[in-house]
Amino acid sequence: MDVIYLDNNATTRLAPEVLEAMMPYLTDSYGNPSSIHRLGQQARHAVEQARGQVAQMLGCAESEVFFTGGGTEAINTAIEGLLACRAPRRRIVTSAVEHPATRQPCDRLQRQGIEVLTVRVNRRGELDMDALAAAIDDRTAVVSVMWANNETGVILPVEEIASLCRAAGVPFHCDGTQAIGKIPVDVKAAGMDALSFAAHKFHGPKGVGALYVRRGLRLRPLVVGGPQEQGRRGGTENVPGIVGLGKAAELAAAHLPDMPRVALLRDRLEQGILGRIPDTRVNGRTDLRLPNTTNIGFARLQAEAILLLLSEQGVCASAGSACSSGSLEPSPVLRAMGIEEVYAHGSVRFSLSRYTTGPEIDRAMEIIERAVAKLRQTLPVMA
Repeated sequence: MDVIYLDNNATTRLAPEVLEAMMPYLTDSYGNPSSIHRLGQQARHAVEQARGQVAQMLGCAESEVFFTGGGTEAINTAIEGLLACRAPRRRIVTSAVEHPATRQPCDRLQRQGIEVLTVRVNRRGELDMDALAAAIDDRTAVVSVMWANNETGVILPVEEIASLCRAAGVPFHCDGTQAIGKIPVDVKAAGMDALSFAAHKFHGPKGVGALYVRRGLRLRPLVVGGPQEQGRRGGTENVPGIVGLGKAAELAAAHLPDMPRVALLRDRLEQGILGRIPDTRVNGRTDLRLPNTTNIGFARLQAEAILLLLSEQGVCASAGSACSSGSLEPSPVLRAMGIEEVYAHGSVRFSLSRYTTGPEIDRAMEIIERAVAKLRQTLPVMA
C-alpha cells in the first residue's frame, strides 16, 4: 500500500540531497571537529560550512548561529539561558498556543517561583496584542512566542512582537520551528533576538537543531562540558546531523517558490473535505497561515478513531502536537482558542510538503470521506 503522508508538521522525509551530503561524515570523514589532525579539520570545515548555509537562510551572521541537539533543546536554551542573564527580572511572557517544548519549560520555571504570563488568543488563533503589550514591563525577563502554530498553521505577528520587546528592552525569543522552509524567514528584518528550530521539520535529519542569538545578547548555556559552539553548547558536535541541517537549510531557501503550489494543494484538500463531508469546519484563521497546513474539525467524532482508520488506508495525519499525542483530550491549542468540544475532539491536522502531489490529495479526499462516513454510521454519537 502506498502511503500518503500528510503529517509534515510532525516530521518530514529526509531529502535525498541531504542524505547524500551526510554520508561522507557517517563513513570515512568521522573525525572530531576539535581535533587538529586532517580528519578533525575536515569535520570542522563541514560544521562551519553548514553554519554558513544556516546563516544565509536566516539572514544573519555566521557567528550568531550555534547548533543544538534539536528544536526542544534550542527552545529550552533560549528561555532558560536568557532568563538567567536578566536578574532581577523574573517574568516570562508567552502565548496560550505554544508547543509543549515551550509550555513545559515555562511550567517548570513557574513551579520554581518564576512568574509566567500566558497571553490569550481568540477563536481565529490570533494573539491578544493589547494583553501582550501590557505584560511587557520592567519585570519581564524574556518574551517567547512562536512564529507559526504547529497545529493550525496560524502565523503570529512576530515583527510587531519584536517591536514591542525592543521598545521595552526585553529580549524576544521566537520558536521558528514551523516557519522554516514554508515562509520567508529573515531574523534581522523580523527583529527577534533569538530564533530556534529543528532540522527534521524541513527535510533534514532528526536529533539536530539550531539557535540564532543576536550578537551581543547574553545567554547562559544549558549544556556545559566543553568549549564547543562558542561555549554556548558543550559536547562533541553531531557532524553528520549538522551537515544535514546545513544542506536542508540551503534546500529550504531554494524551494520556497514551491510553497504557492503546496498552498493550492492544501486548499484543494480543505475545500474537498468541507464540500463533501457535512459538519466540518476549519480551525483558525485561513487568511494568514502556513501554506501547507489545515486543521479541520469533524463534529461528534474522536480524532483518534479517524486517524486510525485513515492509517489503515494509507493516509498519515495527526491530531495536535506529535510531542503530546496519545491523549484523548482535545488539544490545549484548540481549547485555548475556544473551539467547541464537539469539534475539538474530532479535529485533525493535515500538513503537506513540497513532495506532496495532486493525485495524492485527490486519493486522500476519497479515503477521508469514506472513513468519516463509516465512523458516523458505526460509532456512538458524541454530544
